Amino acid sequence: MSDFLVEIGTEELPPNSLQKLGDALQQNLIVGLKKANLTFTSSYNYVTPRRLAVLITDLASKQPERIIERRGPALQAAFDKEGKPTKATLGFADSCGAAVSDLDELTTEKGSWLFYKQKQTGEKTVNLIPEIVKQALKKLPIPRMMRWGAGDNEFIRPVHWLVLMYGNKVIKAELFGRKADRYSYGHRFHHPEKIAITKPADYVELLYKEGFVVASFEKRKYLIVEQIKKINKNTILKEDLLNEVTSLVEWPVVLLGSFKAHFLRLPQEVLITSLQKHQKCFSVADDNNKLLSHFIAVSNIKSKKPKQVITGNERVINARLTDAEFFYNNDLKQPLEDNLERLKKVIFQVKLGTMYEKTQRVAKLAEYIAARINTDVKDASRAAQLSKTDLVTEMVGEFPELQGIMGCYYAKANKEPKAVAIALQEQYMPRFSGDSLPASKIGQALAIADRLDTLVGIFAINQLPTGDKDPFGLRRAALGILRIIIEKKLELNLADLVEQAIENYLQDLHEAWHSDPKPIMEFFFDRLQYWYLEQGITPQIFAAVLARKPTAPLDFAKRIQAVTKFQKLAEAEALASANKRVSNILKKAPKDISAAIDSKLLIEPEEQELAKQMAIKDKQIRSLYKAKEYTKVLTELAELKQPIDNFFDKVMVMADDKKIQNNRLALLTKLRELFLHVADISLL
Repeated sequence: MSDFLVEIGTEELPPNSLQKLGDALQQNLIVGLKKANLTFTSSYNYVTPRRLAVLITDLASKQPERIIERRGPALQAAFDKEGKPTKATLGFADSCGAAVSDLDELTTEKGSWLFYKQKQTGEKTVNLIPEIVKQALKKLPIPRMMRWGAGDNEFIRPVHWLVLMYGNKVIKAELFGRKADRYSYGHRFHHPEKIAITKPADYVELLYKEGFVVASFEKRKYLIVEQIKKINKNTILKEDLLNEVTSLVEWPVVLLGSFKAHFLRLPQEVLITSLQKHQKCFSVADDNNKLLSHFIAVSNIKSKKPKQVITGNERVINARLTDAEFFYNNDLKQPLEDNLERLKKVIFQVKLGTMYEKTQRVAKLAEYIAARINTDVKDASRAAQLSKTDLVTEMVGEFPELQGIMGCYYAKANKEPKAVAIALQEQYMPRFSGDSLPASKIGQALAIADRLDTLVGIFAINQLPTGDKDPFGLRRAALGILRIIIEKKLELNLADLVEQAIENYLQDLHEAWHSDPKPIMEFFFDRLQYWYLEQGITPQIFAAVLARKPTAPLDFAKRIQAVTKFQKLAEAEALASANKRVSNILKKAPKDISAAIDSKLLIEPEEQELAKQMAIKDKQIRSLYKAKEYTKVLTELAELKQPIDNFFDKVMVMADDKKIQNNRLALLTKLRELFLHVADISLL
């Protein structure tokens, strides 16, 4: 066994794709090696702006020997009357690369056949690696390839060198017009010369000591964070910016710079976003998390004159913040309400009208929701009217990621109610999976209304998500609505909300237009199941609750919680089995069974006892169910286990006497109804 190293040296790779490319190359190689039956101990990927590399340790030098066994034609069809091999036999022998005399006979209980068995020596690893690497590179997630020079080679960026080594030897191969060698290259400025790799295990250390290259992404990230902490422990370390900066440097050097103090009058989100977007710099705060007029930049060189590097960054940042200040002051010159007219020229979706029309629909829906969650209807309507007005401001035009945030600042400046201003920012929450939810009731109403209007409208024009494509973010929107309703404990019926949203479109478009609520509800339940599966709720529990078709998400959640606790009870399995048995019996029963149970026809003691216990439980359960105490409902029903077991052990349901039979079926029907209050337990 020896270590294997592959390194693709390129022009600067796109920073936001770097980690993804490194992980994909590593996984593709692992798949290729396993497919070739080549064993190894471990694998590591190393990515920098100018290289993609993977190190495989203790890779087997060749494939293991294997026995090839193939069954050919049946003996009766293998030779003719004269004993000569038939065409089928000759063809089989030829496909095996053997003579007919090399074939054996295989006899089993089912018959006799020609049989070929051969021990095949494993192929050498060095002969297999070029094709494995080629296929691994071919399958990388590269949306758009580049060509360079006069050839037809394509890759994400032009390739300048190729390292392919097994042990201390170079593997003969050619990729992207480059012959494999043992020579890598160091930092573009600090060490642009060749670096000879003696063996794969030395790769990382050689690049670091000789080439001024920290090959490990995680090590570079760690070094950046440590340097930043030494300068200022309160630096705002946004993970996406940290990853991007790590992908831009090979030899990270952290520098502290400053900008003009008067820019601190701008909203802090503007300062943070401007520094991040334009100069890839981190904002600095004091011990009270208040921004300071400093920034931290990460350079890719260890300059002899670091002050010049800092001055260059300061010059650009001050210019950018001057622009931001201009946008902010311009936006404040007119109230948000004046932007409503401009929204009439902004298209939401060609078939669904303008942003102005969308806000009018959202306002109606927000009012409807606000009334049902006991919050101020007037504020909800006002927040919805202003919800998209910041989209046409200069600041959001420059920084689209500040939509909602700037609306909040401008609303406060316009003396709008505080609840309205907060809702303008909260309307986009949650922005991503696991994000915080709107804290205010007005924000919750607006967030639900906005998403629901989009979802219903896009369903109406049949632009549904397909595969991994979801251009309107409908999956995220549906899950956002469900999370807000469930986690914020809002008593809202989803079916009613969908109907209301459809009604808004019908009123506004003034044409023959229809949206079927059924597929929309199914879409919601698909997302709800996905969400619960992520939390460890089994498909059986979800199906048991879904069978009752509760359309209020909070009610659905309470049932899920109740069934989850019920399933942990000792009686759960037996009761689920009994319910399934009852369900199967009733499916085959006549449809004209009387709903009433005749106590005079209850002959056996076991059926009398079951009927008695059911009557007791029925009274208890009704009040518990009305109070939505679903866990207590199922706990009470669990006490019916023994009477149910006794009934099925001693009583023949399908008695010869039709009256007795029908009465027992009525008893089972009533039992089934009791258990169906919360969920269909038989599906467990």
